[in-house]
Amino acid sequence: MLCVTVARTRHKHTIAEHQQVAELGAKLVELRLDYIGRSIDLGRLLKDRPTPVVVTCRRREDGGRWERTEEERLMLLRSAIAMGIEYVDLEEDTAKKIPRYGKTKRIVSLHNFEGTPDDLEDLHSTLAKVDADIVKIAVQANSFRDTARMLYLMRSAQVPTIGISMGDFGTPTRILGTRYNAPFTYCVFNSDRRVAPGQLSFDQMTNVYRAESIGPETQLFGVVADPVAHSYSPLIHNASFLAHNLDCRYIPFRVAADELDFFLKWCKQEKIGGLSVTIPHKQSILPMLTQAESAAQGIGACNTVVFSGEEMVGYNTDYRAAMDCLTEAYSKMTGKADPFEKAAVLILGNGGVARAVAYGLAQRRALITITGRNANASQKLANELSGKAISWNDRHLVTPDILVNGTPVGMFPEMDDTPFQTSNLTGKTLVFDTIYNPEQTLFIKGARASQCPVVTGLQMFVRQAAYQYRLFTGKEPPVDVMVKTIKKAISPVNYKDIEDEDEEDSKFDF
Repeated sequence: MLCVTVARTRHKHTIAEHQQVAELGAKLVELRLDYIGRSIDLGRLLKDRPTPVVVTCRRREDGGRWERTEEERLMLLRSAIAMGIEYVDLEEDTAKKIPRYGKTKRIVSLHNFEGTPDDLEDLHSTLAKVDADIVKIAVQANSFRDTARMLYLMRSAQVPTIGISMGDFGTPTRILGTRYNAPFTYCVFNSDRRVAPGQLSFDQMTNVYRAESIGPETQLFGVVADPVAHSYSPLIHNASFLAHNLDCRYIPFRVAADELDFFLKWCKQEKIGGLSVTIPHKQSILPMLTQAESAAQGIGACNTVVFSGEEMVGYNTDYRAAMDCLTEAYSKMTGKADPFEKAAVLILGNGGVARAVAYGLAQRRALITITGRNANASQKLANELSGKAISWNDRHLVTPDILVNGTPVGMFPEMDDTPFQTSNLTGKTLVFDTIYNPEQTLFIKGARASQCPVVTGLQMFVRQAAYQYRLFTGKEPPVDVMVKTIKKAISPVNYKDIEDEDEEDSKFDF
């Protein structure tokens, strides 16, 4: 079950939002009384309430906004209990001062916005002893290990426990809370009104993750990155699972570089089905796998892992997707079935995606030139592919047949930058930007203005995700669903009914 936190400063807005989330299907609402600026009229807030409620009045030292006296706060909580509220949230010292009364269930809580205490289990035991129906612990996660500890605590607790690891590292605790035996988990109605770090919206929890229906048998997949909050992969994979009516979910996992090995062991223990892998883990994950396809080994980067028993098998769907896109576009330009032999290629960047594209083109006997701000990394990649490296400052001296951007320059939100000035190019250069948000980068716009044929990062993104989906599920990917989902996500203002728009983008041949 989801509990939607309503934290508004006025009674009428609190009541209106409560009614609105109830109409959208919320079954439980937390009323944050400490946010209300004026004298609080409990009768007005609780009369004819459309859902059961958790009443919370948090002090500033506990992360809330209550500024009046402690006596007033205790009286307010006692009054709410006397009026028959369904749940009340009490800190440990508060719970000792307010006895159980009526049918109101007691949530005894602790909040720490700095980190996850080493004595987490002892703190839980202390809270459970204060006549708690539910223990709630919300602490800042500064690593994935903190998140793993919280998930284990919820699963092993003898008293029903809501464990929340706040911040991006802790997102899995919010999405998977009920899978790990939490009676409910918290979210907010509107992401702009978060009351704690990392809170997800009711819409995300309901329509992206379908969190309320995640059970013990739900097969989990995810994306591992650092950072990870910007990723659109959960949107398109979860939409695809829903389109096929699969009991699967795709979760964002923020994992620091020094925790990757620990995380993979956790995935095996928790029977995670597969992972998308992105920055900064594409290269470092390879030696940790039990197997990897030849392309991933040749590229030196892996963007997909499939778990099967004790096996962890790595793939590179970036490579496949990029070559599909380039082959389709460049064959159309040249009229040749195998057009890349001796084609002059300039690749901007030397990271995971640049390596994948460079490897694919080198395999097809293209002439590869690498450039990037890290000259040593560019030279190393060029040597591996029997290509050459040039200085980043010399990149505009080259007029290639194919120009590929494998850097993040121009990516949202820094969209007013471009990795290459395209004004000197002509229609004889195929321009490929691996960035998908925005789809129409400044780089792509400049290429179009110079009459160059282009391949957008969105085309590659959908193709690589489609390949991943097939590896994860064994099913044909619902590409039309993927295209529409990502287009709506990255261009919500301009998104209209695209049932008939850009149909060609959906007609990918796998």
